[in-house]
Amino acid sequence: MTAAGPVVVAHLSDLHLGAHDRRAVESIAEDVARARPDLTVVTGDSTMRARTGEFRRARALLAELPVPLLTVTGNHDLPLTSWRRVLRPYDRYRTWMDPDLDPDRKVLGLTALGLQSMPRWRWKNGRVSARQAARVIRVLGGAPDGDLRLLALHHPPLATGTARILGRDRLLDAIRAARVDLVLAGHTHVPDVRVPVPGGPVFVVAGTSVSRRTRRDIPCSWSLVSVHRGEVVVRERYLREGRWHTGRVVTVPSVQ
Repeated sequence: MTAAGPVVVAHLSDLHLGAHDRRAVESIAEDVARARPDLTVVTGDSTMRARTGEFRRARALLAELPVPLLTVTGNHDLPLTSWRRVLRPYDRYRTWMDPDLDPDRKVLGLTALGLQSMPRWRWKNGRVSARQAARVIRVLGGAPDGDLRLLALHHPPLATGTARILGRDRLLDAIRAARVDLVLAGHTHVPDVRVPVPGGPVFVVAGTSVSRRTRRDIPCSWSLVSVHRGEVVVRERYLREGRWHTGRVVTVPSVQ
């Protein structure tokens, strides 16, 4: 069964708890809740250095956000330099965030899948395996007709150059094969919306939602995505002078 009205997704990323803006942390959950999202997605870097105290703070913030909730790892969610990076890189994330590194969620009118794009043996940039690409096809390609098909991961699949993720081509092939409508990512701390192929998937990158690690004079931000009858509207919510407001609004006429 498909949703009768818009499917609304709250997209947060790069919380970096441990290097956070207190005003953003204290106010973002209320701002997100006002949007009444069908799904809240957090695309990685929930902590600054994957310390237990930071994960505890992240868990407390996530507990205030509207459910259902889908989270994935980012490069900062793995220990930076310790034996844990080699032997137990995801243990703290699994304990505090989600035991499933490639989680899926199904709500009315929406099938969503998250991918763990940060292998322990890479320093910063991501990778998507053949197994994960096959999971995209299986989970999202098998979604009911009429469902919005959403993929979430930390690293932007369209990044090029040194930021290009390993397995990029097979991931993009899987996105096309599964007829994915919406791809959510983070990592850059700069909000972005792209449609590389007319009628194809909409790629949305969220900024840094509650951290002090902002870039290009863009304040803390999160993205509110609404999809109805093929039209995608992305409203970027910015924190200025302690209050959230809508900044840039991007409308994509139709998805595939």
